[in-house]
Amino acid sequence: MESKHNIFVRSLGRKTDSSSSGYTKMAAPLASKAGSAGTTSKPPLPELDFRSGARVEELNKLIQEFTKHDQREYDDQRALEIHTAKDFIFSMLGMVQKLDQKLPVANEYLLLSGGVREGVVDIDLDELNVYARGTDYDMDFTLLVPALKLHDRNQPVTLDMRHSALCHSWLSLRLFDEGTISKWKDCCTIVDHINGATNYFFSPTKVADWFYESISVVLSEIQKKPQRGMPKVEKVEKNGTIISIILGVGSSRMLYDIVPVVSFKGWPAVAQSWLMENHFWDGKITEEEVISGFYLVPACSYKGKKDNEWRLSFARSEVQLKKCISSSLMQAYQACKAIIIKLLSRPKAISPYHLRSMMLWACDRLPASYLAQEDYAAHFLLGLIDDLQHCLVNKMCPNYFIPQCNMLEHLSEDTVMLHARKLSSVRSDPAEHLRTAIEHVKAANRLTLELQRRGSTTSIPSPQSDGGDPNQPDDRLAKKLQQLVTENPGKSISVFINPDDVTRPHFRIDDKFF
Repeated sequence: MESKHNIFVRSLGRKTDSSSSGYTKMAAPLASKAGSAGTTSKPPLPELDFRSGARVEELNKLIQEFTKHDQREYDDQRALEIHTAKDFIFSMLGMVQKLDQKLPVANEYLLLSGGVREGVVDIDLDELNVYARGTDYDMDFTLLVPALKLHDRNQPVTLDMRHSALCHSWLSLRLFDEGTISKWKDCCTIVDHINGATNYFFSPTKVADWFYESISVVLSEIQKKPQRGMPKVEKVEKNGTIISIILGVGSSRMLYDIVPVVSFKGWPAVAQSWLMENHFWDGKITEEEVISGFYLVPACSYKGKKDNEWRLSFARSEVQLKKCISSSLMQAYQACKAIIIKLLSRPKAISPYHLRSMMLWACDRLPASYLAQEDYAAHFLLGLIDDLQHCLVNKMCPNYFIPQCNMLEHLSEDTVMLHARKLSSVRSDPAEHLRTAIEHVKAANRLTLELQRRGSTTSIPSPQSDGGDPNQPDDRLAKKLQQLVTENPGKSISVFINPDDVTRPHFRIDDKFF
């Protein structure tokens, strides 16, 4: 190889046998002969995907088209409807707090764009009813509501993980004061020790039951005295440990998946080693932002005890990490998610959260300069499909924050191979599956527009139609809300709310306060 290189360089300084027109040009040594014959050079060949033969340029265009239809822009009317639904949910939670004083008085919620079924939190989808955008709702959100808070930063985060699989824990109320134990002991399982002491373990199933009953009582009271411009409660369902509420407000239907959680400040010891590794977000955001807190969500491991076991969730950290992910990779992720939700829905072994974890691992594995390429969305989509298929074949998908936890460990060989074969069909023809995803999202949008034209989502006037109410938001609020929604897709809103004055919520989008 070296000798050839030397010959080529030397040919710049003397005539060559292959050309009668003088000296060979270094910039285009192969084109000089063609140029001397007076012919034009051939156009470059299109870049192809080796496995499927699909044109990369076509895949990029399909991903862009999917993104265009999937990420809709909201006008002032829709922004006001979003704000009205949010205020209704927060007011409802303030009334739940007043029922029996169980919830913290000054609470901090985490509002995420996208429902639980979209993989915004690590919760199993087996027990959730199937809702479809366009058919059942137009927009979806997940709201994490702390039932308990442990926010003393000087107190070490100690979790009882002796009885649980990795990423899971029991929660003893001995971490809390007597007043908290007295309020919540009816939502606990009781374990008596040999020495006569009684230990109360916070039960995710009992907490979810209490939460659903309390919300139902409050909504029943609210509906007895409907107010003009108030959202219509279309549906309230308990899906496992999640309470799903669909609201009709104006011309929109909004799904809120409300999740009772336990909120912690700081970082769990089981994930401490993760902080010692190098990560893609190093130097882009501070470690303090990433490890500001975590949650226990009501989900158990495959062999765990449902009444006692909670799952560690790093939803707050994931919101911060998303700020460091390129737009082209996020577009590929959203497109891939749309494909696998439809394709791998039965049996429910793979969730969008698994795909999110693989994307975060890819960010750690690949150079930032590569992931920042704006026209590489097709490569990223194909890579995510390859990664997911690799995880299935090897039955291995490490949790991003606790890598020793394999999230696919419980699956049978038959199940993983079934899904791997389905993914193989996607990988053989990604363009066709992208077209199908585009048709699905377009159909959902058509359903939404049709319902808006009919005005059939609610019989209650929209906020803008009630001109006589002085408390309705003005145009400035509408513009601000529209800007927040369109400029912050997928970001969290932390809400600080006083149940005695629900008209003045203070909320934060990531690190911005409003």
